[in-house]
Parts: sequence; structure tokens; C-alpha cells
Amino acid sequence: QVQLVESGGGLVQPGDSLRLSCAASGFTLGYAAIGWFRQAPGKEREGVSCIRRGHGGTYYVYYTDSVKGRFTVSRDNAKNMVDLQMNSLKPEDTAVYYCAADSTPGSGCWNPGGIGPPDSYKYWGQGTQVTVSS
Repeated sequence: QVQLVESGGGLVQPGDSLRLSCAASGFTLGYAAIGWFRQAPGKEREGVSCIRRGHGGTYYVYYTDSVKGRFTVSRDNAKNMVDLQMNSLKPEDTAVYYCAADSTPGSGCWNPGGIGPPDSYKYWGQGTQVTVSS
């Protein structure tokens, strides 16, 4: 049974940092696309970042424009975990953050378009709340 469990959310002030973690069980990261999404109240789920390993061993990472330079995604294959380091947080980053995964060929950021839409990921975590407020 595949499970994704996010952790690390919380309430922070603008300019602060948070590190979200996504622990995967029931499958190995391998060549899976691992995405981070967020959803603010009243808004659609938005792709934030994605990481995958290419067949040559190179890692490919993707970010939505609004987080480039502030967020960094990384993975620890030994721990089967993917982290999202979020720096210089802004109030508009407030949302529930989800990690998602799919190892199906062409899923997630294996798509040429980048992160990929939510429906290109099969497995989802329960989400963790991030609130940025003064």
C-alpha cells in the first residue's frame, strides 16, 4: 500500500523559512515523479515543484514561477523522502501543501510541460498547513 505523509507545516512570519518533508512508503522513489502542490482556500490546487530522476541518473527539478529562487526541492533516496525547503515565505504562500507521486511513464514532471497537472499524479498525501502571517 502506497502512502505519502507530509510534515513540517506551521505558522510563520513573512520572511521566515519552513522545511516540508514527504515520507513515502509502499514504493521506492526510483524514477517516480514527486510533486509538491498547494491549495489555498477558494483556489485551485497549484503545482509548486517536482523532482524526478532521469534514466542517465541526472535529477530534474521544476518550480512554478512564483517560488523560483525561494523554494528548493530535494530527495533522499536512502530515506525514501522528498523535502521542500521554503525560504523568504510570503503571505501568499499560505496554503495546504501536498506531496504527490507517480511512477507511470509520462506522469507528473515526466511531461514536457513541467510539473504536470494534479491528475497526472496517482498518489497523494493528506497535506500539511502552511500559514504565513504577521
